[in-house]
Amino acid sequence: MRDWVPVPGSAKARLVEAAVHQFELTGYDAVNVVDLAGKASVTTGALYHHFGSKLGLYLTVREDMEKRIVERIEGAAAAAGDRGHPAVRAALLVAFDAAVRFTVCRILGEQPPVEREDPVAAALRPLLTKHKAPAADIMAAAWRAALLAVATGTSSSAARASLVYVLDPGR
Repeated sequence: MRDWVPVPGSAKARLVEAAVHQFELTGYDAVNVVDLAGKASVTTGALYHHFGSKLGLYLTVREDMEKRIVERIEGAAAAAGDRGHPAVRAALLVAFDAAVRFTVCRILGEQPPVEREDPVAAALRPLLTKHKAPAADIMAAAWRAALLAVATGTSSSAARASLVYVLDPGR
């Protein structure tokens, strides 16, 4: 989980809470720093002091959510037998359900504004045989597409059913 925990009600905690809400509602690009600070009842100076920039705040929020998701991926894979298609399927469905429950579908579904390794794909790779490991990127992309579908108005059950269809072709 987090390497830090903001004191409840502190400016940092209010910024994180407002950021989760705003980034989920409109996406990274559409969030305005002045509006975000206002929703957290702090100044923009507090945002820059604690996070350096809008990007710093976004990455803090996203990385925290991704850590939570990866923990669930690892747990679901272990429960399903550690490797192979059943483990990947269980991992992605548990991760999807968690993202929906945490209300972070847009945050985790959209491409981050900086290039970096996809932690979901990285968590899936060890679950696949060596020659199938490149499929982790494709499966992670399908998972993110299902999350974006939820963020843009598709019901979570319909998006989940679509993800199941992609994970279980021919069934």
